[in-house]
Amino acid sequence: MSDKIKVAYMLGSLNRGGTETLMLDTFGRKNLLPECVCIYRKTGVFEKEFQYAGVRMLRITPVKNIFAYFKTLRQVLRREQINIVHAQQPIDALYVFLACLGLNIKIALTLHGYDFSTGKMGKIILKFILPRTTANIYVSQHVKDYYSKKYNLKSERQFVIYNGVSFSKIIEKDINNKSLRQELKITENKILLGMVGNFVPGREPMTVCRFLKLLSESQKSFHFVFVGKKSDTHPEIYEDSVKYCKENGLTDKVTFLGSRNDVPAILSQLDAFIYSTDHDTFGIAVVEAMAAGIPVFVNDWPVMNEITEDGKYATIYQTKNEEDLFQKISNFLQNKETYSIKTKQSSEYVRNTFSIQNHIAELNKLYKSLNCLNTHNS
Repeated sequence: MSDKIKVAYMLGSLNRGGTETLMLDTFGRKNLLPECVCIYRKTGVFEKEFQYAGVRMLRITPVKNIFAYFKTLRQVLRREQINIVHAQQPIDALYVFLACLGLNIKIALTLHGYDFSTGKMGKIILKFILPRTTANIYVSQHVKDYYSKKYNLKSERQFVIYNGVSFSKIIEKDINNKSLRQELKITENKILLGMVGNFVPGREPMTVCRFLKLLSESQKSFHFVFVGKKSDTHPEIYEDSVKYCKENGLTDKVTFLGSRNDVPAILSQLDAFIYSTDHDTFGIAVVEAMAAGIPVFVNDWPVMNEITEDGKYATIYQTKNEEDLFQKISNFLQNKETYSIKTKQSSEYVRNTFSIQNHIAELNKLYKSLNCLNTHNS
């Protein structure tokens, strides 16, 4: 058995998203990775970024005759002498499994999300492929427990590897930067709050909207920014939030910024970061806000308890309880110095725990252990 490891990363498309951002940050540390290539099915807005990241990109697009795709994929994996394939979607893990029958190629699959909104065919794929991969990787312990129990998976093939964040792009709290206030024409006496995250299933912005109504009724001088784009498939999440703010007189106090490329700079200017989730699997936006050194308020979804160590490094409020969030924010506004001490500890904690370097180190450990296995994919 050769000790050499060569990994093929599988991506569905090169569009902007959490998984793609993670892969870009990972590829940006090519020197820390084993020899590798990336195989993708569709192009996207991140294509140039991936081309510049340093990892060789190979596009193989499925055709009407899916067996022709399997044949091409098998040929490429053999030509490249790949011994580990790391898929980011169940469908890609399935494709690799079928293309590599009989070959001693290990298959790792990262589960980036839950299966809550997965259709019937998607659940069939999950049920088939999860027991047949060499390793399943989860971005939090809660996600691992969920899948392991639901699909009755062997514990020795299930692993938790937290997402990694490239903290080099995160700007720490900057009281001198007023660019966002200038852009929105916000005076310095106003509290500047915000939330980052696209308006997609998993986000729960309505609790924040109801909280903002309470904050407005308390006569606090504030401005709130939502950073994130409207979903093409679930536009109602965004539209309902905008409608609520209009109907409750919050238009002058709330701005929907849409998708932005300057999120690190925005975070560094906020007085506090507020987040509300229905079923996030990790919470990269929360980790980035903690790293920026600003107070973070997040609801008590199990994953958020996990990454904040049960509120040690962030303030936890009750899910869908805007009154509890209002009380926690009011306490913050009355005790800002106490919170500033906590934010320094939080920043140090996440930078040490959730760095992209740590993420890659854990991947390398797993790859090494998988490479020692001598089981054939059959």
